[in-house]
Amino acid sequence: MLAIFLISLFGLILINVPIALSLIGTAILLALFQGTLSSQIITQSLVRGVDSFPLLAIPFFMIAGELMNQGGISSRIVKFAHSLVGHIRGGIGYVAVVASMIFAGVSGSAVADTTAVGSVLLPIMKENGYDVPKSTALVSTAGCIGPIIPPSIPLILYGVIGEVSIVKLFLGGIVPGFLVGVSLMIAWYFHSKKANYKAAKRATFKQILISAKEAIWAIFLPVIILVGIVIGIVTPTEAAVVAVVYAFVVSKFIYKELKLSQIPEILINGAKSTAMIMFVVGGAMTAAYLITTAHIPELLTNTLLSLTDNVLVIMFLINIMLLLVGCVMDMGPAILILAPILLPLIESFGLDPIYFGVIMTVNLCIGLATPPVGNVLYAGCGLAKIPISQLSRAIIPFIAVMVLTLFIITYFPGLVMFIPTMIGN
Repeated sequence: MLAIFLISLFGLILINVPIALSLIGTAILLALFQGTLSSQIITQSLVRGVDSFPLLAIPFFMIAGELMNQGGISSRIVKFAHSLVGHIRGGIGYVAVVASMIFAGVSGSAVADTTAVGSVLLPIMKENGYDVPKSTALVSTAGCIGPIIPPSIPLILYGVIGEVSIVKLFLGGIVPGFLVGVSLMIAWYFHSKKANYKAAKRATFKQILISAKEAIWAIFLPVIILVGIVIGIVTPTEAAVVAVVYAFVVSKFIYKELKLSQIPEILINGAKSTAMIMFVVGGAMTAAYLITTAHIPELLTNTLLSLTDNVLVIMFLINIMLLLVGCVMDMGPAILILAPILLPLIESFGLDPIYFGVIMTVNLCIGLATPPVGNVLYAGCGLAKIPISQLSRAIIPFIAVMVLTLFIITYFPGLVMFIPTMIGN
C-alpha cells in the first residue's frame, strides 16, 4: 500500500497532473486496491475536507495582504525600517529583512511578502550599486519568513489537517521566524563587508519619528492580530476578518491611496488563490482518509524504526526528506500530503505536534526559495528581471544559513515551545 501511494501520487505529479487531481486520483487508487472504492465516500471526503471554519482565515489574510500592497501600507513599513537600519553598511539589505518580518505579521504569504518588499527596495538597491542577484536572493529568502511568523497560511493548513491548536502554532512560529531573519542578516553582513557597500546617512531622531508616525497604522495591524488572538478576543479566522477591515480603513481613509476601482481586482485575486488552495485541501483530506484506512502511517513508522529508534536521527531523516520534497513540491500541498503521514510517527516518539508543525513549516519555507519549483524564486526573478540560473547561484549562502537555523530549532525544541508554553501557563 505504501508503494501504491508513492507511485500513484508522484507518478501523477510527474506527468503534470494538477496537485488536487493527483491527490484525488491517489485516493481512488488506494480505495480500489483496498476494495472499498465508493464514489459517495470520495465525494463526502472532498466536501468535508473544505468544510472547516479555520480555513476561512485563508481568503481574508490574502485579501488583507493585497489591500496592504495597493493601499500604501507596505511602502510605509519599508520607509520606517529604512529609518532604523538604513545607515548601516549595506543597510538597504537589513531594511529588506526587517520590513519582511513586519509585513509577515499580516499576510502569511511568502510570495506576497517578496513582491511587496522587493517591488519597493530592489530598484533602490540597484541604484545604490548593490549586487542585483545577491540583493534579489536576500529579498526572496526574507520573503520566506512570511509563512513562519503569525499569521501563517501553512500553519493554518497544518492545524486543520492535524487537529492541533492554530493559536499555539502561531505562537510557536514567532521565535523561529525571528531567528531566520537574524541568520539572513548575518549572511548579508559578510556579503556587505566583502562587497564594501557604502553606508547611507543616519536618519535623525526627528526623521525616525516622522517615519514611525506615517507607519504606525501599518505596524499596529500585526500587533492587533497577534494580541487579539493571544488574549482570546478573536479566533484566527476572526482576526483575519479584522485584518481586512483594518487594512481597508487605513488604506482608504487614512493613507487615502486605495481606490474603490481596485477592490474588484483585489477580491478576484483573493478568490482565485483561495479556490486553488481549497481544491488542494479537499483532495488532501480525501487522500488522508484513505491513507489512514490503508495504515500507511504505521507502515512508515515501522520502516523508520527498523533503521533507528533514536529520535534525533529520526528528526534528521525527516528534515532531509522535507528539504528534498520542498525542492519539487509547493509548500501547501506538501503539508497537506505529509502531515497526516508523519504526525502519528512524531507522536509515537512523544514529540509535541505543535513543535513539529513549526519545524515542518520552516523546513518547507526553504523550499520556496529553491529550484525547480520555488515560487518565491520566480517572483524574485520577475521583480529583478534576471534569469533563474543567476539567482539560484546567488541564493546559496542564504539557503545555507536558513538550513542551519532549521537544525538549531529542531534540536533545541525550547526555542519553538517557549512562547506557547509561557502563554499557556
